[in-house]
Amino acid sequence: MFRKTLFVFGFFGILCALLIGGSPALFAQETLLEYNGTVLDANEREPLVFVSISLNDSNLSTVSNTEGEFVLKVPESASGGVLNVSLLGYEPKDIPLSQLTNSDTKIYLSPKVTELSEVNVTTFKNPEALVRRVFKDKSANSTAETVLMTAFYRETIKRRKRNVSLTEAVVDLYKLPYASNRQDIMSLQKARKSTDYRRLDTVAVKMQGGPFSTLYLDIMKYPEYIFTDESIEFYDFQFDPPTTVNDRPVYVVRFQQKEKVIGSGYQGKLYIDATVFALVSATYSLNITDSRDASDLFVRKKPRDITVSPLQASYRVDYRQKNGKWYYGYGSVLVSFKISKRRRLFNSVYTLASEMAVTDWQSYATDHFPIGKERLRPSVIIADAVSGFSDPDFWGPYNLIEPEKSIESAINKIRRKLKRNGG
Repeated sequence: MFRKTLFVFGFFGILCALLIGGSPALFAQETLLEYNGTVLDANEREPLVFVSISLNDSNLSTVSNTEGEFVLKVPESASGGVLNVSLLGYEPKDIPLSQLTNSDTKIYLSPKVTELSEVNVTTFKNPEALVRRVFKDKSANSTAETVLMTAFYRETIKRRKRNVSLTEAVVDLYKLPYASNRQDIMSLQKARKSTDYRRLDTVAVKMQGGPFSTLYLDIMKYPEYIFTDESIEFYDFQFDPPTTVNDRPVYVVRFQQKEKVIGSGYQGKLYIDATVFALVSATYSLNITDSRDASDLFVRKKPRDITVSPLQASYRVDYRQKNGKWYYGYGSVLVSFKISKRRRLFNSVYTLASEMAVTDWQSYATDHFPIGKERLRPSVIIADAVSGFSDPDFWGPYNLIEPEKSIESAINKIRRKLKRNGG
């Protein structure tokens, strides 16, 4: 029944060539100022994750990390600008850049209770009909032109709680219209990677990951990875209480795989703009009721004496709206799996986490796209480029997702090791 998963192929523990693209960056040669802060729940004083932070009257943006922290690089000419801070279910807030004077700046968002009158659920008494409407109207709610995006990608692999691999990259993403059947194109601007292969020696299996895994989370462009006209019938849908984003009312539709359907499907929530029926966000996870069946979705090659058992697979995609059109803005994947080896007493638990955030974009009116080695393939794996960690200014003008403390710790360990080795 379910034949596609939200991954592409790669090898853990195998070196591949580092591909460097030659496509253009979106940043002008201008002095940049860096603004940062932490976004918190106004009531609970807890960090807020996946908050969208964007500079008004521009296409610059980022998201908060798991600790609510963010950093945004802004051209000096825009230093008088205003940040829009928004999250599903919260009152949005506009913050003048002049108020972000130091790294201790805290921004508090207040939860918003949505009245049923704001979202007329009687318009769609059948939630499945609403979901079908969303995919039917995707071309009307998205731009009809190709968009060149700059995106930051991060992938971490942990063996139990220890970081054993860290990959970061900036990519150029040529986002083709949703009405087009052509796939999006990606090229690499800059990357760095460090892997402790001694701790990955048991993972001689063909797993799935890489920048395309987060790109394919754009289910409006790639609906075959979750809902097709046929597979949508394999799910039950129901309305949850409505919410808002940026003061716009939003339907919340919960879905789950029907009990009688065989195979590994999904369960989760869809957040749908109540005015134009555009997808605002989706959060969902894979049903892992049959470990062997789920393993077949993730593993394409492995030694005979190794068993791979998926433990968790969860996904998130967020869209951003500008001038009445919706754009892919953020995607994240979290997969954990247990690897057992025959005649070996202990097993290993690995967690793969990857995320990609669009940090800038512009219209792209030509048909000139990267070709050959300039273009990343879905099977790409970025090879070790450890030296990039020795330079604290490695990313230059590029925006990124602020690393959480565990990632900062991993980066500092890599730097100390390079320093000891004279790197």
